[in-house]
Amino acid sequence: MIELQTRELEYFIALADELHFGRAAVRLSIAQPALSKAIRRIETRLGVPLFIRSSRHVELTPAGKALQEHGRHALNAVSAAVRHAQRAGDTRAHLRLVLKPGGDAGLLSGLLAEYAHQPDARQVDILFSGPADRADFLRDGRADVGLLYAPFDDLDGLAHETLHTEDRVVIVPAGHRLARHTSVRMSDLEGETLPRWKGIPGGDGTGPEVADVVQMLQMITVGRMIGVLPRSLVEPVPAGLVCVAVADAPPSRLVLAWIAEDRRPLVASFVAAAIRPRRDKTRSDIDEPDAPLAADNERLVPEDVR
Repeated sequence: MIELQTRELEYFIALADELHFGRAAVRLSIAQPALSKAIRRIETRLGVPLFIRSSRHVELTPAGKALQEHGRHALNAVSAAVRHAQRAGDTRAHLRLVLKPGGDAGLLSGLLAEYAHQPDARQVDILFSGPADRADFLRDGRADVGLLYAPFDDLDGLAHETLHTEDRVVIVPAGHRLARHTSVRMSDLEGETLPRWKGIPGGDGTGPEVADVVQMLQMITVGRMIGVLPRSLVEPVPAGLVCVAVADAPPSRLVLAWIAEDRRPLVASFVAAAIRPRRDKTRSDIDEPDAPLAADNERLVPEDVR
């Protein structure tokens, strides 16, 4: 079996990203000849060329492109494993919670207050991220728990509990043709310009790229686009804009998410505190025969909090 050391993968990924030996050497803080020798050793060991070189040009071969994709995943996995191991062994570690700015549906203060009553509560560090990478914060160990929005965020490999369900609204300028409606359907938005979210490929947006809700609202204010979001992300509604319910849009769920295999008491304690108000409400509703019971994702909760 052919093996590559982590450091060798780092050398390769740096050159694959930069496609320039000088820039890659600077990025790695090594001499350029040392990088050249390391790349030749890797190619010799693998038995395939990874780069096409000329005096003025460096290009990845098909084998190089494959190693770049899978090698990056391997390095990320090693980094994540180190972070998780360090966190698991640190009995004084703070709890790290990731969310988008304003993306808590007004629940964050209550969550933190509920958690503070836990006998093993730790200090909570709040981390903010862009629209595309909150789940990555959890997967690579930068955060322990996160507030994510379903179905927009990728929950693959993550355990989660729904904390809040809400409708989605379309945000339009006050003079827009839809502004006087009390409700619209998705078909009513056909032909409108929707945003493209930075870092999120695909989607139906054809308008300018935006990195967060603030940028999107600014672009809507000047008439460059409209947007569809969970209601809590745009309330209170900024002056000059109008929110209209989208009747047939799937509801948005704010979920508390964490790595499915993470059974640390640090995480279990926070999850228990977060879902306690919902469970208390469910228990009180049981006393009322006509009250529907909320769906429970109890199978996803760490065993420590059941």
